[in-house]
Amino acid sequence: MIKALFFDIDGTLVSFKTHQIPQTTVDAIAEAKKNGVKIYISTGRPISLITNLGQIEHLIDGYITTNGAYCFVDDEAGRHTICCNDIPTEDIQMMLNAASQWDRPVIFVGQQDIAIYNYKDVVDDVFHKALGVNNLDYDKPIEDVLVQPILQMTPFISEEQEALIMANLKNCTSGRWCLDFTDITCEAADKGKGLLAMAEHEGFNIADTMAFGDGGNDISIIKQAGIGVAMGNAGDEVKKNADFTTTSVDEDGIMNALIKYGVIS
Repeated sequence: MIKALFFDIDGTLVSFKTHQIPQTTVDAIAEAKKNGVKIYISTGRPISLITNLGQIEHLIDGYITTNGAYCFVDDEAGRHTICCNDIPTEDIQMMLNAASQWDRPVIFVGQQDIAIYNYKDVVDDVFHKALGVNNLDYDKPIEDVLVQPILQMTPFISEEQEALIMANLKNCTSGRWCLDFTDITCEAADKGKGLLAMAEHEGFNIADTMAFGDGGNDISIIKQAGIGVAMGNAGDEVKKNADFTTTSVDEDGIMNALIKYGVIS
């Protein structure tokens, strides 16, 4: 029996076309919650950039954010941190050097703030225009963030450049879900590890979990969950690692999968 559902945001819960959660998805999640199933978010976004879940926010039990670098649950007593894994200083400096050499922008996610190193218009094109993020401060001094523990680095680099830099970032892992950039976190952090930490904290069996995703950074949690579901709009590698491929986010994909596995009627 499925006791916990884990959802990626962009391209899974939220449509790239409308920047909204389809109503069928909202209704399906509400029914699952009513049936006693817990609801969790599993995203590459840091907390401050999770701005598009208002339709289901009241249903969410916990969050895997920044690709598993920071996981927490909220209850009446407040916020409980489950795990927080930051990137070693030497890897941060290596990324800064590479970004400077390649003249590419990087978003650095600190424990409190976010800043962009070497801003380029591609950042706005992707985050504001394509993903609907309206609260990213392009003028935040990078120096203010680099003194904080860094949970994630998001360089706007090619797959070839990603391979080059990751060969030297021995303490990190990379999860690409967009052609324009990749998300880099501490090697102790990915969505699959976030699922394990959440399950241990919340007291449910991994076999009773179901995870949905569409991007490369979702593969770890799709493989780790009891049932891993790829959206119809997912890439081939994601689908290959899933137990089931449902329809796309815009074609009732989440509702269809929850019906298939008997989570809702």
